[in-house]
Amino acid sequence: MASLYFHIPYCEHKCVYCDFYSIENMTSMEQFLAALELEIIRRAEEFSSKETIETIFFGGGTPSLLSKEQLGKIFNLLHKHYRIESTAEITCESNPGTVEQQKLNDFKSVGFNRISFGVQSFYEDDLKFLTRIHSAEEAERAVDNAYRAGFSNVNVDLIFALPNQTPGRWKENLRRAIALQPKHVSAYALIVEEQTPLATMVKNKLVAPLPPEEDAAMYEITIETLTSHGYRQYEVSNFAQPGFECRHNIRYWDHSNYLSFGPSAHSFWKDSPATGKRWWNVRSIQSYCESMSRNEFPIVGSEEIDAKKFFEEEIFLGLRSSGIDEKKVKQLFGESVFDAKASLLKDLEREGLVTRQNNTISLTEKGYSICDEIARKLM
Repeated sequence: MASLYFHIPYCEHKCVYCDFYSIENMTSMEQFLAALELEIIRRAEEFSSKETIETIFFGGGTPSLLSKEQLGKIFNLLHKHYRIESTAEITCESNPGTVEQQKLNDFKSVGFNRISFGVQSFYEDDLKFLTRIHSAEEAERAVDNAYRAGFSNVNVDLIFALPNQTPGRWKENLRRAIALQPKHVSAYALIVEEQTPLATMVKNKLVAPLPPEEDAAMYEITIETLTSHGYRQYEVSNFAQPGFECRHNIRYWDHSNYLSFGPSAHSFWKDSPATGKRWWNVRSIQSYCESMSRNEFPIVGSEEIDAKKFFEEEIFLGLRSSGIDEKKVKQLFGESVFDAKASLLKDLEREGLVTRQNNTISLTEKGYSICDEIARKLM
């Protein structure tokens, strides 16, 4: 099984914290879509017979800016050139400010069965700070309209640890999200990414990130609140009601194959059970379109994933998600792979940071807060 990802690099307005590639000028949209369609066809010549497609994800940018006709053309090409599983999970990221009832009806009719809303906050001053284009009311209406359109799988994205955010305000954000009854909630701590307007604001001391201990306290609130309302934490930042875990993300974390399309999109394909290759497209719509017009793939970089790096990723990605499958790792890398870490694993268990059961090493709620540190020790 494999997955497909589509990067739609357009936004009505680029948020101050976002470092994903996107632009606000949409005059190149038709040229981009023509190049995207050609990339879909060309990649199918190499990969379409190798795997059945289990998940498809449209991200960005703001893919919800695309029309029913534009999306329909893409879906027609996908069904023509790839073997798509009848029960495939097909997700569209959406800004609540770009969709009304008819557009959500259109998304459902063209083939999406999962929708993800970038809500981020239910406080108007937070949304203004984050330079989001929607209001809290629009976010609530969008989720309600998605259910009316027939979506049974709805995700809500939230951001915590905003400057000056209090635990009380974060709890209220969680409460309002839960009241909408999404099947899935993604809760991310605000990260100051380099070369973003937010990074400039921090550098100029216009805003100050929350201290790490306050960030950690809000993360604990997140886990306690969502798990007490029936959401299972299955990854560091992701919570789902039973059966609604994001299959697309899980495929990334378990080293499944995926092809990605559009500028800045990254792909991964295994050439053996424990080695593979990762490659990525140019981070420019103009260069992307020019490459495809020459019938050339717009790849600007790649890396070979040898057994050592594959093992490190298996540990890191496993800890972040459902756990390290000891049986799988031993089959791939040898029976003694964890022998040298036996004492460390016992210490981590004793400290309440990991559990070991059914051949799986998993983080506890306490362990998730220092996931990277634990992964480094095990690697």
